[in-house]
Amino acid sequence: MSKILDTQSQTLGLIAGQGRLPFLVADGAKRAGLRVVCIGLADNAEPSLADHVDHFFYGAIARPGGWMRKLRKHGVSETIMVGRVSKRQIYTPWRIVKYLPDWRAIRIWYGRLRGKDKRNDTVLCAIADELASGGIILEDSTMHCKEHMATEGVMTQCRPPASVQADIEFGWPLVKEIGRLDIGQAIAVREREVIAVEGIEGTARMIERAGQLCKKGGWTLLKASKPNQDMRFDVPCIGADTIESLKKNNAKCVVVEKNKTIIIDKPDTLALADKLGIAVVGY
Repeated sequence: MSKILDTQSQTLGLIAGQGRLPFLVADGAKRAGLRVVCIGLADNAEPSLADHVDHFFYGAIARPGGWMRKLRKHGVSETIMVGRVSKRQIYTPWRIVKYLPDWRAIRIWYGRLRGKDKRNDTVLCAIADELASGGIILEDSTMHCKEHMATEGVMTQCRPPASVQADIEFGWPLVKEIGRLDIGQAIAVREREVIAVEGIEGTARMIERAGQLCKKGGWTLLKASKPNQDMRFDVPCIGADTIESLKKNNAKCVVVEKNKTIIIDKPDTLALADKLGIAVVGY
């Protein structure tokens, strides 16, 4: 029994979606001396992630029972779930046929979520509870990438325009409120007017929409966590793609919440922001 417990304490499970974040978590866990067992969500996780972990398996997005069996087989208890999964996939036609859910998924959707809304937090908490019932415990998703968290103040050499402070003071209570309501994580503001609000489409599409609606540019992206952010999942992130899109759509600044936002590949992303003239501020 003690050997099993020791193996579990040295092994981390990783349930991975799209993007760079699963790579940062895997690399950080490996540097900490942990063995990493990864379930890459089919049609989401990148195949190259297999080179960054000890064991890699694909898992169908609607078959969490399969994830759990594979993780338990390799002595996993503590697990991190990170990476994007497009919620729009949930609303495709014939979804029940396409995803062929297992009994765990059915129990989540028709049991734990029965009579409840289907907002991100509600669904993710139901998934976490179901995993926990099988001995797979979701942990703080930032624990192995703390060096990439946003800090307070201006993080770039590029300074924000003077008008940004007024936009922050105007917009910050609003972005926190849409987070509390689980509508989205971001808004676009210029001259104390909301240009765009993030919904199900995600921050990247919202940035494009803000650029179309504010042709003169000079606007600010504010991105924040929920007031009682569950650090196990859906932690706000920005990265190089965010910075490039902000430049393309004529923004001048991005303001993120300190200690609650991950800046993907932080040194490289901040260097790119300086190159493109986008100020990055931790608030």
